[in-house]
Amino acid sequence: MTEGSRPRLILASASPRRLDLLRQIGLTPDGIVAADLDESPRPNELPRPHAQRLALSKAEAVAARQSDAALVLAADTVVAVGRRILPKAEDRETARRCLELLSGRRHTVLTAVSVLPSAAWTKGRPVHRLVESVVTFSRLSTPQIDALLDHGDWQGKAGGYAVQGMAAAYIRYLGGSHSAVMGLPLFETAQMLRGQPGGWLA
Repeated sequence: MTEGSRPRLILASASPRRLDLLRQIGLTPDGIVAADLDESPRPNELPRPHAQRLALSKAEAVAARQSDAALVLAADTVVAVGRRILPKAEDRETARRCLELLSGRRHTVLTAVSVLPSAAWTKGRPVHRLVESVVTFSRLSTPQIDALLDHGDWQGKAGGYAVQGMAAAYIRYLGGSHSAVMGLPLFETAQMLRGQPGGWLA
Protein backbone atom coordinates (compact mmCIF):
# COMPACT_ATOMS: atom_id res chain seq x y z
CA MET A 1 0.00 0.00 0.00
CA THR A 2 1.43 3.37 -0.98
CA GLU A 3 1.30 6.51 1.16
CA GLY A 4 -1.27 8.01 -1.19
CA SER A 5 -3.62 5.06 -0.83
CA ARG A 6 -3.35 4.87 2.95
CA PRO A 7 -6.72 4.78 4.74
CA ARG A 8 -7.88 7.78 6.68
CA LEU A 9 -6.95 8.02 10.36
CA ILE A 10 -9.95 8.85 12.54
CA LEU A 11 -9.56 9.96 16.15
CA ALA A 12 -12.62 8.78 18.09
CA SER A 13 -12.39 11.58 20.63
CA ALA A 14 -13.26 15.26 20.85
CA SER A 15 -10.50 15.75 23.44
CA PRO A 16 -8.13 18.53 22.37
CA ARG A 17 -5.57 16.94 24.68
CA ARG A 18 -5.49 13.69 22.69
CA LEU A 19 -5.32 15.60 19.42
CA ASP A 20 -2.32 17.59 20.66
CA LEU A 21 -0.62 14.39 21.82
CA LEU A 22 -1.08 12.76 18.41
CA ARG A 23 0.37 15.82 16.72
CA GLN A 24 3.34 15.62 19.07
CA ILE A 25 4.43 12.41 17.32
CA GLY A 26 3.77 13.81 13.86
CA LEU A 27 0.24 12.56 13.24
CA THR A 28 -2.74 14.72 12.40
CA PRO A 29 -5.93 12.66 12.03
CA ASP A 30 -7.96 13.00 8.86
CA GLY A 31 -11.12 13.18 10.94
CA ILE A 32 -12.29 13.62 14.52
CA VAL A 33 -15.51 11.85 15.50
CA ALA A 34 -16.69 11.72 19.10
CA ALA A 35 -18.28 8.39 19.98
CA ASP A 36 -20.77 10.03 22.37
CA LEU A 37 -21.33 6.99 24.59
CA ASP A 38 -22.56 6.59 28.14
CA GLU A 39 -19.28 6.29 30.07
CA SER A 40 -20.82 5.32 33.39
CA PRO A 41 -19.30 2.24 35.03
CA ARG A 42 -21.48 -0.84 35.08
CA PRO A 43 -22.45 -2.28 38.47
CA ASN A 44 -19.38 -3.83 40.12
CA GLU A 45 -17.22 -3.06 37.08
CA LEU A 46 -13.53 -2.83 37.96
CA PRO A 47 -11.24 -0.06 36.65
CA ARG A 48 -9.25 -2.10 34.10
CA PRO A 49 -12.24 -3.76 32.38
CA HIS A 50 -14.06 -0.42 32.47
CA ALA A 51 -11.27 1.40 30.62
CA GLN A 52 -10.88 -1.43 28.11
CA ARG A 53 -14.61 -1.67 27.46
CA LEU A 54 -14.98 2.05 26.83
CA ALA A 55 -11.98 2.31 24.51
CA LEU A 56 -13.23 -0.63 22.45
CA SER A 57 -16.83 0.62 22.44
CA LYS A 58 -15.74 4.05 21.24
CA ALA A 59 -13.65 2.54 18.45
CA GLU A 60 -16.45 0.20 17.39
CA ALA A 61 -19.07 2.96 17.37
CA VAL A 62 -16.97 5.24 15.19
CA ALA A 63 -15.63 2.48 12.91
CA ALA A 64 -19.21 1.41 12.18
CA ARG A 65 -19.94 4.88 10.77
CA GLN A 66 -17.06 4.80 8.27
CA SER A 67 -18.10 3.76 4.76
CA ASP A 68 -14.60 4.00 3.32
CA ALA A 69 -11.18 2.64 4.28
CA ALA A 70 -10.28 4.07 7.67
CA LEU A 71 -8.36 3.29 10.83
CA VAL A 72 -10.05 4.39 14.05
CA LEU A 73 -8.09 5.25 17.18
CA ALA A 74 -9.93 5.45 20.50
CA ALA A 75 -8.81 5.74 24.11
CA ASP A 76 -10.24 5.96 27.58
CA THR A 77 -8.53 7.06 30.77
CA VAL A 78 -9.64 5.94 34.22
CA VAL A 79 -8.36 7.22 37.56
CA ALA A 80 -8.76 4.62 40.29
CA VAL A 81 -8.12 4.34 44.00
CA GLY A 82 -8.01 0.61 44.61
CA ARG A 83 -11.17 -0.80 43.05
CA ARG A 84 -12.92 2.56 43.07
CA ILE A 85 -13.32 4.45 39.78
CA LEU A 86 -13.18 8.20 40.22
CA PRO A 87 -15.56 10.29 38.11
CA LYS A 88 -14.77 12.87 35.49
CA ALA A 89 -15.16 16.13 37.34
CA GLU A 90 -17.90 18.18 35.72
CA ASP A 91 -18.46 20.49 38.70
CA ARG A 92 -16.35 22.06 41.41
CA GLU A 93 -17.65 19.92 44.27
CA THR A 94 -16.92 16.68 42.42
CA ALA A 95 -13.39 17.91 41.72
CA ARG A 96 -12.96 18.84 45.38
CA ARG A 97 -14.03 15.38 46.56
CA CYS A 98 -11.60 13.77 44.12
CA LEU A 99 -8.68 15.94 45.23
CA GLU A 100 -9.44 15.37 48.91
CA LEU A 101 -9.43 11.63 48.25
CA LEU A 102 -6.18 11.74 46.27
CA SER A 103 -4.39 14.02 48.74
CA GLY A 104 -1.29 12.36 50.15
CA ARG A 105 -1.98 9.00 48.59
CA ARG A 106 -1.07 6.82 45.64
CA HIS A 107 -3.54 6.09 42.86
CA THR A 108 -3.60 4.35 39.51
CA VAL A 109 -4.24 5.84 36.08
CA LEU A 110 -5.33 3.31 33.45
CA THR A 111 -5.44 4.29 29.80
CA ALA A 112 -6.83 1.79 27.31
CA VAL A 113 -6.28 2.26 23.58
CA SER A 114 -8.08 0.49 20.76
CA VAL A 115 -7.22 0.69 17.06
CA LEU A 116 -9.85 -0.73 14.70
CA PRO A 117 -10.05 -0.78 10.90
CA SER A 118 -13.32 0.03 9.24
CA ALA A 119 -15.09 -2.79 7.41
CA ALA A 120 -13.92 -1.32 4.11
CA TRP A 121 -10.25 -1.75 5.01
CA THR A 122 -9.61 -5.47 5.07
CA LYS A 123 -5.84 -5.16 5.46
CA GLY A 124 -6.04 -3.46 8.83
CA ARG A 125 -6.11 -5.38 12.09
CA PRO A 126 -7.61 -4.59 15.49
CA VAL A 127 -5.11 -3.91 18.27
CA HIS A 128 -5.73 -3.14 21.94
CA ARG A 129 -3.41 -2.02 24.74
CA LEU A 130 -3.79 -1.05 28.39
CA VAL A 131 -1.19 1.17 30.02
CA GLU A 132 -1.05 1.46 33.79
CA SER A 133 0.65 4.34 35.58
CA VAL A 134 0.99 5.22 39.25
CA VAL A 135 0.65 8.77 40.55
CA THR A 136 1.16 10.07 44.08
CA PHE A 137 0.03 13.49 45.27
CA SER A 138 1.64 15.31 48.16
CA ARG A 139 -0.71 16.06 51.02
CA LEU A 140 -2.91 18.92 49.88
CA SER A 141 -4.00 21.66 52.24
CA THR A 142 -7.40 23.28 51.87
CA PRO A 143 -5.87 26.47 50.37
CA GLN A 144 -3.95 24.35 47.85
CA ILE A 145 -7.10 22.50 46.82
CA ASP A 146 -8.92 25.83 46.53
CA ALA A 147 -6.14 27.15 44.28
CA LEU A 148 -6.37 24.08 42.05
CA LEU A 149 -10.12 24.48 41.79
CA ASP A 150 -9.84 28.20 41.04
CA HIS A 151 -7.37 27.44 38.24
CA GLY A 152 -10.13 25.48 36.48
CA ASP A 153 -8.15 22.93 34.45
CA TRP A 154 -9.87 20.09 36.35
CA GLN A 155 -13.05 20.46 34.29
CA GLY A 156 -13.93 17.23 32.49
CA LYS A 157 -10.82 15.47 33.80
CA ALA A 158 -10.91 12.01 35.33
CA GLY A 159 -10.05 12.29 39.02
CA GLY A 160 -10.45 16.08 39.00
CA TYR A 161 -6.96 17.06 37.85
CA ALA A 162 -4.81 17.56 34.76
CA VAL A 163 -1.26 16.26 35.12
CA GLN A 164 -0.10 18.80 32.53
CA GLY A 165 -1.73 21.63 34.47
CA MET A 166 -1.35 23.24 37.88
CA ALA A 167 -1.65 19.86 39.63
CA ALA A 168 1.90 19.07 38.46
CA ALA A 169 3.15 21.26 41.32
CA TYR A 170 1.76 18.71 43.81
CA ILE A 171 2.59 15.39 42.12
CA ARG A 172 5.59 13.96 43.94
CA TYR A 173 5.77 10.71 42.00
CA LEU A 174 4.68 9.46 38.59
CA GLY A 175 5.63 5.97 37.50
CA GLY A 176 4.68 4.77 34.04
CA SER A 177 3.67 6.89 31.05
CA HIS A 178 3.24 10.64 31.48
CA SER A 179 1.40 10.90 28.16
CA ALA A 180 -0.94 8.07 29.20
CA VAL A 181 -1.88 10.01 32.33
CA MET A 182 -2.65 12.93 30.00
CA GLY A 183 -4.91 10.68 27.94
CA LEU A 184 -2.91 8.86 25.26
CA PRO A 185 0.22 6.70 25.74
CA LEU A 186 2.39 7.86 22.86
CA PHE A 187 4.95 5.06 22.77
CA GLU A 188 2.29 2.35 22.80
CA THR A 189 0.09 4.21 20.32
CA ALA A 190 3.01 4.62 17.94
CA GLN A 191 3.74 0.89 18.18
CA MET A 192 0.11 0.06 17.43
CA LEU A 193 0.11 2.26 14.34
CA ARG A 194 3.48 1.00 13.11
CA GLY A 195 2.00 -2.49 13.13
CA GLN A 196 -0.63 -1.48 10.57
CA PRO A 197 0.06 -1.59 6.82
CA GLY A 198 0.52 1.76 5.17
CA GLY A 199 3.59 3.29 6.80
CA TRP A 200 1.85 5.27 9.50
CA LEU A 201 5.07 6.00 11.41
CA ALA A 202 8.72 5.37 10.64
